[in-house]
Amino acid sequence: MKAILQCVVLDCPDDDELARFYHALLGGEVNRPDRRWSLGGGWSTLHLPTGLVLCFQRVADFQPPRWPDSRYPQQSHLDLGVADLDAAHEEALAAGAELLDDSARGWRVYADPGGHPFCLVRESAR
Repeated sequence: MKAILQCVVLDCPDDDELARFYHALLGGEVNRPDRRWSLGGGWSTLHLPTGLVLCFQRVADFQPPRWPDSRYPQQSHLDLGVADLDAAHEEALAAGAELLDDSARGWRVYADPGGHPFCLVRESAR
């Protein structure tokens, strides 16, 4: 059997806030009606132009990761490819991201408003 990835679900303290944050970074459509998921009640979605769906699930006692502290593990993170790392950096900060690490060449680590780490990665010229 081969499964089909339908979505990536992130736990968070505020599902609507996180959906709108990723909308600011990735585009797409927040809370588009979809027979696979009900909306509201602590559940939001973001349908991306690529077809991937991100889902955000509100958790009352959510404890965010604390990168790079392994006592509060990442659990998962997203790598987002960008053509212009500096411009994407400014957009991410304006949308509500927090810069965690900019010491590596070619990528930077951030936290979204829910505390999930994600990376902006400079795409190679093709």
